[in-house]
Amino acid sequence: MSTSRQTTRRSFLQGMAVTGAATVLCPSANRALGYQSPNDRPVFATIGLRNQGWAITSKSFRFADFAALADVDSNVLGANVEKTKQKQGKKPDAYKDYRKVLDRKDIDAVMIATPDHWHTKIAIEAMYAGKDVYCEKPLTLTIEEGKLIEKVVKKTGRVFQVGTMQRTESAQRFLQAVAMVKHGRIGRVKKVTCGINGMPASPAIPVAPVPKELDWELWLGPAPKVDYRALPEMRKGYGGGVPLYSNCHYAFRNWHEYSGGKLTDWGAHHVDIACWALGASDTGPSKVTPLDYTLAVKYKNGHPVVHDQYNVATKFNVRVDMPGNVEMLITSEGDNGILFEGTKGRFFVNRGKIVGRPVFALEDNPLPAGAIEKVYGGKVSENHTANFIEAMNSRRQPISDVWSHNRMLEICHLSNIAMRLDRELKWNPVKREIIGDAQANSFLAREYRKGYEINM
Repeated sequence: MSTSRQTTRRSFLQGMAVTGAATVLCPSANRALGYQSPNDRPVFATIGLRNQGWAITSKSFRFADFAALADVDSNVLGANVEKTKQKQGKKPDAYKDYRKVLDRKDIDAVMIATPDHWHTKIAIEAMYAGKDVYCEKPLTLTIEEGKLIEKVVKKTGRVFQVGTMQRTESAQRFLQAVAMVKHGRIGRVKKVTCGINGMPASPAIPVAPVPKELDWELWLGPAPKVDYRALPEMRKGYGGGVPLYSNCHYAFRNWHEYSGGKLTDWGAHHVDIACWALGASDTGPSKVTPLDYTLAVKYKNGHPVVHDQYNVATKFNVRVDMPGNVEMLITSEGDNGILFEGTKGRFFVNRGKIVGRPVFALEDNPLPAGAIEKVYGGKVSENHTANFIEAMNSRRQPISDVWSHNRMLEICHLSNIAMRLDRELKWNPVKREIIGDAQANSFLAREYRKGYEINM
């Protein structure tokens, strides 16, 4: 890139005043679709490329140029470098170590789609390196990590988008749902049920040779040092081409060391929309109660006693006491989606449909003009990454800011802690700590492996 082009682009992105860190995006006149001149296109890099990493990258080619890609799996890295070259006509640089991406002065923003246990460290280092950040959900592995990210966003003034794309996409069904609740179409909300499905258990998974293309040490990173495990049966469908049973690849979601099971995987989507509709994006619950659940293995003092099998909850029903005497139920049973119930009716929404008598009533009594735009904070973006780039323009926080995300993700993390300890937890949403339970509070943070600590 020429010096003049780089100066023009960076001046454009950095010349805007940084507004209050928690401000919701009010789109500027120069929206993402307005990027026509090559000088105006920001330069991106993606860190973590399997599955969702490529999905968010491919959504961004219309608006940004990708100068670099990083992944600890050389096969994944190579394949995505070639796909990116085909899409944008220029080959991006390839790195195994994400830190080489952050050292680049020509990169304006990074998209992070690594396993969850890496999110916080990379995101914080990226912000300190002067990059704006788009990070996949769930944003953190612990509640304390959310607080750390908030501090750095506020300190650095970087724009930070979380990948809870239901806020922007899915044919605006979730935006319609939020608008209906806010406009009283079901009266006073009494109950919200978030159906997020369960996770499979696994057989015993033996230690196996590390695939030659994978840097296992770097994949583990901040997580405890353990052997690579896998069975020969391969996963099919979405996320396919890797072992069905392993402690890596797609299956990292089944281990508390790297993720939080369905509670943080799908909970990060549906609990987010529920909290948004309830107006609870800047507060939290008073109590989280595990009604019934099944953990994949036996636990003692909140920790699994078996280390060669998946260890997250396979089935669960968790009750959450929300502000306004609203009951939230997070369940592995029934349809994947959200059921809103109020004094005047109920309706159900997921990525494929929004149904129920209050929805059908919109035909004769539609929502007021601009109701969805008011929920969103302006004209709805083309997609979630377009919203991110619009926020980079305006230097305001995007539609999925870290504050609202962390508030709802606290519910998901607390649900996992409650199941691991087999008891209800009382939560102080102001202090953001568990009341009267030192053992439970010890699960709000984690220890990082030596050499992979987070430096604030």
